[in-house]
Parts: sequence; structure tokens; C-alpha cells
Amino acid sequence: MTSAETLAKVERVCAQMHRDGEAIRFTIVAQRTGISRTSLYRDRVLRAVIDEHRTRSNDPRTLSGLSSEITHLRVAVEALATRVRRHEELFRHLEEPRRHKQKAN
Repeated sequence: MTSAETLAKVERVCAQMHRDGEAIRFTIVAQRTGISRTSLYRDRVLRAVIDEHRTRSNDPRTLSGLSSEITHLRVAVEALATRVRRHEELFRHLEEPRRHKQKAN
């Protein structure tokens, strides 16, 4: 799980790079945040933040801009689906004792 401090750090660096007109690259974000590039790629939340800033810096009317936006949306939807599945599983585990109790009565 991503800490709020780590997320804020990545957000700040990406926002500054965007304001400065710099290309937002994982390698540069890793150097400026002190977070390994591998961690940035593997953490879905951090990756989505970086991809979002990269999308903003591209012209969305170009094919590469549209492709980048689609990729970002796909990652966001996958992360959301994973979270929903985890919550559904937790909910099922919470409901099981209640169902067994109702059957016993």
C-alpha cells in the first residue's frame, strides 16, 4: 500500500516537471523522489499518478496522446477492479458467520 507521504512526493515532482515543461519520465521521477524506478513501476497507484501527469503533458488529440490516455484509464480500471474484488472478498468473510448463525436458528 502506498503511503500518503510517498504519493505526495511523486505528485509534487510530477507537477513541478509539468509546470517546467519537462518530459515526465520514470527515471527522472525516481531520481528526484529517491524512490527506485522499479518501485514506481510496480506500485499501481504511483504508476497511475505518473501516467496521469504524462497524459496531461501530451496533446490528447494525437494518436500517442489517445493511446497514453487509454493505457492510463486501463490501469486505473484494473486497480479499481482489484480493490472491489478485495472488498467483496472481505464482505463475504464477514457475512459467513452471520449466515451460519441464521441457519442454526
